[in-house]
Amino acid sequence: MWWFQQGLSILPSALVIWSSASFLFSYITAVLLHHVDPLVPYISDAGTTPPERCLFGIMLNVAALLGIATMYVRYRQVRALIPEDHKLLRLNKMGVVLGMVSCFGLCIIANFQKSTMFSMHVIGACITFGIGAIYILIQTILSYKMQPGIHGKGIFWIRLAVLLWCALSIGSMFISSMVLYKWGIGLIQKLHWNPQEKGYAFHLASTVSEWSLAFSFISFFFTYIRDFQKISLRVEALLHGHNLYYTHQQLLTDDQGMPIS
Repeated sequence: MWWFQQGLSILPSALVIWSSASFLFSYITAVLLHHVDPLVPYISDAGTTPPERCLFGIMLNVAALLGIATMYVRYRQVRALIPEDHKLLRLNKMGVVLGMVSCFGLCIIANFQKSTMFSMHVIGACITFGIGAIYILIQTILSYKMQPGIHGKGIFWIRLAVLLWCALSIGSMFISSMVLYKWGIGLIQKLHWNPQEKGYAFHLASTVSEWSLAFSFISFFFTYIRDFQKISLRVEALLHGHNLYYTHQQLLTDDQGMPIS
């Protein structure tokens, strides 16, 4: 019998590295091509103009798939650890559904650029960050409820700190963006700024808050790495029959199958 074993801690690690690279590569490319200002543009501004727009979209779509895989594995892990607690199981199920909706919002951001379909891009951002913040809240509650028997207290406090970081970033970005929106929607879509222009301080506060929010999300998934080291993926390969002929007799004997050794 042949078994394949692989630790799943690679999933959150890949999500953290890939998401960070998605933002940073697009930003560096956009700055080098003078498509955005070097001083803290919006993340989406760095993925608005070709060629970085293509890179930004592809990498965010892959990040969404990695996010879905990571959230599903986390859901299965929690379900296996607390099979008798029905309240926490319902909360866990709600968390994975909201998490996948958040990842769908990330796909909207990736495929509807700010410069072409601004309203859809904003909807995608609200889904990603708004629903994503609720996902972080649910996972933090689960970490609290599962301590000290299953979860250590340290990881709960770390996730709580990330949740507060996320909430403060959302509040700061919302307030500064609303001020810019009242002064004119064109200010939010503006790619190049002069520090002497009206609204520059609020623009800077909004962009810094957005980058802070993005990295609070990345930091949260970083906390899954140690938990996922407790999981391994096991695959068994079965050979259905001793040859590749499809005769009537062979179909009868193939029903039993045999492991590959």
